[in-house]
Order: sequence, then structure tokens, then C-alpha cells
Amino acid sequence: TPEPNPGSSTRPVPIAESELYFLIARYLSAGPRQRGAQVLVQELEQCQLLPKGLDWEGNEHNRSYEELVLSSKHVAPDHLLQICQRIGPMLDEEIMAGISRVASFFGAGRQSLLLTAKGNLI
Repeated sequence: TPEPNPGSSTRPVPIAESELYFLIARYLSAGPRQRGAQVLVQELEQCQLLPKGLDWEGNEHNRSYEELVLSSKHVAPDHLLQICQRIGPMLDEEIMAGISRVASFFGAGRQSLLLTAKGNLI
């Protein structure tokens, strides 16, 4: 098991953040940025930022990127992109029914994906 990076934080990583790191690495690994994906995976493993696994006794342990890919075969390389493509339409239905929005992650004001049902930004 790789040692944590001396400069890394020792705070526990929330599962959503850990899974997001994995999804970003998975997405990059299937595109034109192979070297970037390799560097990211190395950093994630070294800093122990990937989602943990459980052994048969229920104890947490670190997993390598490859172990995670093998145990998550249902997660396609474009899984993160698919999630992102669904966010806008879901929010339009939930929050902004009847108001047409520009489909962009860079939206601001009323076009922001961070807009709440009350019209405030998160």
C-alpha cells in the first residue's frame, strides 16, 4: 500500500468527493488525456483519496484504481459525463419549470445550475 503523500491532508475524505475523484480519473482515462489520467490516478492512490473497500470482516482498506475499476464494472468511462448531462434537465423539471435555460455548466444568475427553488444560489 502506498504511503500517503507527506503534503496531503489527513482529514477523512467524504465518499461523494472520493467517488468524484474516481469518476474524473475514469473519464480522463478513456479520452485523449491518458498521461493526465495516469498522473491523477497516481496522486489519488498515493494520497489514499479513492473510495475504500471493505474486507470480509467489515474492515476498511485502501483500493487501487484498477481494483476499483474491476469492482465497478457498471461504471462506464463516460459515467460522469452521463450524470452531468442529466443534471440540467432534472433541475429544469424540479426548480425552473416553464423557464427555458441555456444548457451549460458555466451558467450564471437564472441560468446557474446552482440555483435553488427559491431563486438563490447555493
